[in-house]
Amino acid sequence: MLLSFAVIILSGLAISSVCKKIKVPPLAGMLIVGIILGPHVLGLIDGSVMEISPQLRKTALIIILTRAGLNFDIESIRKNGRPALLMCFLPALCEICGMVLIAPKLFGITVPEAALAGAVLAAVSPAVVVPAMIKLTENKTGTDKGIPQIIMAGASADDIFVITLFSSLCGLVKTGEFSVSAFADIPVSIILGIAAGIASGLILHIIFTKIHIRDTVKLLITLSVSFILVTLEDFGKPAFSGLIAIMAMGIALTLKTPVQAKRLSAKYSKLWVAAELLLFVLVGAEVNIDYAMKFGLKAVALIFAVMFFRMLGVSLCMLKTKLNFKERLFCMLAYIPKATVQASVGSIPLSMGLDCGNLVLTIAVLAILITAPLGAAAIDLTSGKLLSHDGNL
Repeated sequence: MLLSFAVIILSGLAISSVCKKIKVPPLAGMLIVGIILGPHVLGLIDGSVMEISPQLRKTALIIILTRAGLNFDIESIRKNGRPALLMCFLPALCEICGMVLIAPKLFGITVPEAALAGAVLAAVSPAVVVPAMIKLTENKTGTDKGIPQIIMAGASADDIFVITLFSSLCGLVKTGEFSVSAFADIPVSIILGIAAGIASGLILHIIFTKIHIRDTVKLLITLSVSFILVTLEDFGKPAFSGLIAIMAMGIALTLKTPVQAKRLSAKYSKLWVAAELLLFVLVGAEVNIDYAMKFGLKAVALIFAVMFFRMLGVSLCMLKTKLNFKERLFCMLAYIPKATVQASVGSIPLSMGLDCGNLVLTIAVLAILITAPLGAAAIDLTSGKLLSHDGNL
């Protein structure tokens, strides 16, 4: 097991270094390394590691969700108004609708399974988008109309919306109960998850305020509470969403103590360096090459087809704004990249034993490999041509 971890870490770091030099998102390289090292190709990852892979990937998901909550910028959404608010959910919702319309006919899956696959695919990648928007802000490109700020605000909240849907749909697809009562459980699960998360965040706020604790210890406490929330999800009656609770906890801490939340987020960022590497390599290792080869072309066609629906959603968000055609086109291109959420939740349906598990994982991995480099390149190559600099275009 230890040798496998060494191979994963060293291989992941090496490919990340190469990817940075050729200006390709490192996470794409990590996925490829995982596929090569995994049991379906070279088989260099020990079976004991693959057995605990779901728990390791879930830990990485917990880390990224907590970071999402701690970095939730509600003020930016308020400041940029309607387009920023719509960007939080409308493009993802359009993409899920596209998946529901196309995937059942293309792969013979049910509508609920297609919706679940859409929830996996629909999230934009803050890991790719946010650094690029920060760079544009520093260069004062597109800032006269708040374009980088709108995209950053939407990208941060978009993940929360999509994971909320994913968490609810997983339960429905697993049980196969699509009655009115089953659908009624969705808002109950969401509300209870938000309530549990807010309560946890407020308790942590009180503890961190009243007692002097090092930031590293705060990280360990917060992480442990997250583990408890996810575990309680299996025993809650009525059930609540542990994933939503984790995000709500981070948001509550952010709203109560922004400075403290920022310092805690910095600690989580350091923890994410290792978690990201394990997440993407282990997700790649789960990919069944035979299945991917069988349905890969159809999956690629599906990804590009639903991408049209996503871009349509972005264009709808920009209606009645002062943005011209070029600026709206840039916003559409900037919302293409997918990565972290797809890697975090893409393998969950497979680990749950769902019939659509292999398909969802294949689509998730291919989406990362296609859209992360494509989106990053599109942002880099078009920002200077489509956006104004200091108000001049």
